[in-house]
Amino acid sequence: MQRTAEGRGPVRYGPPAPQPGLPVLSDLVSVLGAAAGRSSPQPPGGGLSLREAGCRYWGRRGLATSPENVAAGPGAPALLLALLGAYGGDVMLPRPCPAWWTPQVRLLGRRAYHVPTPAECGGVPDPYALLETVRRVRAEGGDPRVLLLSVADDPTATVPPPELVREACEAAESAGLFVVSDESWRDTVHRPHDDLVLSPAEMLPEQAAVLVDLSGALLPAGWPAAVVRFPGTPRGVRLRAGTLDVLTATGAVFAGPVAGAAAHALDEPDAVAARAYAAARLHGLVAAAAHREIRTAGGLARPPQAGRHLYADLTPLRVGLARHGVGDAMELEDWLGARLGAPTPGGQRFADELGALRVRLSTGPLLGATPEERLAALTARDPLELPHVRSSLDLLGSVLAGLA
Repeated sequence: MQRTAEGRGPVRYGPPAPQPGLPVLSDLVSVLGAAAGRSSPQPPGGGLSLREAGCRYWGRRGLATSPENVAAGPGAPALLLALLGAYGGDVMLPRPCPAWWTPQVRLLGRRAYHVPTPAECGGVPDPYALLETVRRVRAEGGDPRVLLLSVADDPTATVPPPELVREACEAAESAGLFVVSDESWRDTVHRPHDDLVLSPAEMLPEQAAVLVDLSGALLPAGWPAAVVRFPGTPRGVRLRAGTLDVLTATGAVFAGPVAGAAAHALDEPDAVAARAYAAARLHGLVAAAAHREIRTAGGLARPPQAGRHLYADLTPLRVGLARHGVGDAMELEDWLGARLGAPTPGGQRFADELGALRVRLSTGPLLGATPEERLAALTARDPLELPHVRSSLDLLGSVLAGLA
C-alpha cells in the first residue's frame, strides 16, 4: 500500500471510501442501460429533472427545496472543491475527519484547522473548542469562514446526537461560519429508529449547505454522482452561481446515463429503498460483531452507528504491537492490512495523531470474497452464521488476540 503520493505537494494519498461489496442492484442497471445512448453530458450543475429529484429527496427528509437551489456533480469531491472555491476563506474541520476533506482545502491553497470532536462521537467539533480555535486563528491572522462537518461520520461511524449538532451549529453561527454538512452516510444508519440524524440546514436554514454523495447508500461508487443543497437566500444564489462557475471551469459535469440513474435513485423507488435498508442492516450487524472482537482483544472503538466501517483505537495493545515493530498509525496500517488482507488505513489519513494507534476497518471485506458470498450475506436471516463471514471475523479476532 502506498503511504504517500510522492512529488505531489501537500495533497496526500487518501484511501477510498468503504465500499458496500454488494452486486449492483438490477433495477439501477436497467435504468443506466436504457440511458446508455445519451452521448451529451448534463449542463454544469445538472439538468432540471435531476435537480428536481434532489428536491424530492430532501423533501422526504423535511427540507423543502427548490431546483434553483440545487447543484449536481460527478461525486462529492468535485462538488465540495467547487463550493469551497466559490465561498473562499479557511476551513474548520473536526478531528478526525474523512480522508478526502483536508486535501480539498489544501488544493485550493487554503488552510485547514482541525478541532477535536467530543468524546462520545465524531463528525462535529466540540463547540467550545471550535469557538476557542476560531478566536485564536483570527488573532493569528487566519481567515476561517467555513465549518465542514458530518452528521453520519466517516471515519468514526458515529451519529452525533441532535443536541451536539445543535450546539456545534450555534457555535458556528456565533463565530460567523458558513456550515457545509456532508450527509452522504445519513441513509446508512444501522438503526434508523434509534439514531436520529439532524441536519444543520434544519437549524441554520440561511447559513448551511448540504452535500450528499449518492455512493453512500444509493449508487455504486463507480457511478460518481452527488448533489448539494444551497440556502434559498441571495447569498445562497450567489454561492450556487460561483459553484457552477468552478464546475464549468474544471469540466466537472455529469455523464448523461449516470444522471438518469442518479435521478432514479434519488426518487428512492421500492427496490432502491429496500436495498439501502438491507445493506445498512447487514453492515450494521457485521460492524457490531467486529466491534465485539476489538473490545474482547482489549482495543477501543466507539460503537458503530452508520456506514460500512468502524474506527478502532489499538493504543491499549501498544506493547504487543511494538513486538512486531509497530509504533505509529502508519506502521499499524501496513502491518494490520497485510494480516487481514484488506486495506486498514491508519488514523493519520484522517488528520488524527500519527502516534495514536488508530485504524479504520471496513466491513465490506468481511462479507465474503465473491459476489455470490456477499449476496448470500445480504439475504441471510443471520449473516453472522455464514461460514465465510464467521471466518473473516475470527481472523480479525485472532490477529488482535495475538497482541495480548
